[in-house]
Amino acid sequence: MLGWDLNAILVLIQTTVVNAINPIRIRRNKLTSPFNTNEEIVQAARRNLAQGPWDYLSGGTESETTMRRNRLAFDRIAFRPRVLVDVSTIDRSSTLLGHNLRIPVLLAPIGGLQNFDSRAGVAVSQAADEFGTLHVVSSATLPTLEETAASTDRSKIYQLYIRGDWDWVKAMIDRVKQSGYEGLCITVDSAVYSRRERPLISRWNVDATREPQDRKWSANVTWETIDRIKEYFGGPFMLKGITTAEDAAIAVEHDVDVIWVSNHGGRQLDHGLGTMDILPEVMAAVGDKAEVVIDGGVLRGTDVIKAIALGAKAVAIGK
Repeated sequence: MLGWDLNAILVLIQTTVVNAINPIRIRRNKLTSPFNTNEEIVQAARRNLAQGPWDYLSGGTESETTMRRNRLAFDRIAFRPRVLVDVSTIDRSSTLLGHNLRIPVLLAPIGGLQNFDSRAGVAVSQAADEFGTLHVVSSATLPTLEETAASTDRSKIYQLYIRGDWDWVKAMIDRVKQSGYEGLCITVDSAVYSRRERPLISRWNVDATREPQDRKWSANVTWETIDRIKEYFGGPFMLKGITTAEDAAIAVEHDVDVIWVSNHGGRQLDHGLGTMDILPEVMAAVGDKAEVVIDGGVLRGTDVIKAIALGAKAVAIGK
């Protein structure tokens, strides 16, 4: 349990659910919100979004089995609370790649943010800065990576889909480094774009506001490609989309700094395991050779505690 007393964990849950996971109160009370529960946030989003963006945001791939399993994997885990332990002082902070986090929660890369807020990636980076956490900036959203990088002084990590040849990759990495990003995250579970049936039904395309991109390059990515990218970037390096102990072990052999357990929120390959069902085998394969992040189905402070207790360094949230 990483040296955490479970009674302290349960008290932490009570203070974290409202003050941390929900965007109700932000650090130093600079920001307030009318929301008191997650469900209120969901209801407001549904009221404010047209059918297409809502389908993109809330849905998964095909039967959405993987998406549902993500949530069920968290729900299957139960606490064994201990009592009569002094928990009057609690430290919820953590670190990732040496960066301080107010709580062990990252803001995950989300494509098409311009469909939900005109400031797109800048809005999320500003929220991360205000709250004291890391934003992993998506390469599939507006504005440019330079604009998002300049929006706050807080450290950021850039997530990259491979959408071109080696010259294209080098040019992108050059821009990432010149903009001051302190880490690079390569998403590796998207060799092909998935069949997301909700947006197909509503005939909505999240890519409509961006220039068309040739997706064949993602299908060509191998471990050798990852080695070239890691060497050229020369900084902290993350792989997002690991869902087996075997691939986690290979990632460690390739000196990956952060292994991100993710099935894309159930939005890529359907009929996979929930990420919390995968986490124990990944932790056994990785040990202390890399830091581990997990996403998929995280809704509450209790979910964060479960992931940390099973060995993750942090969780990432998107929806």
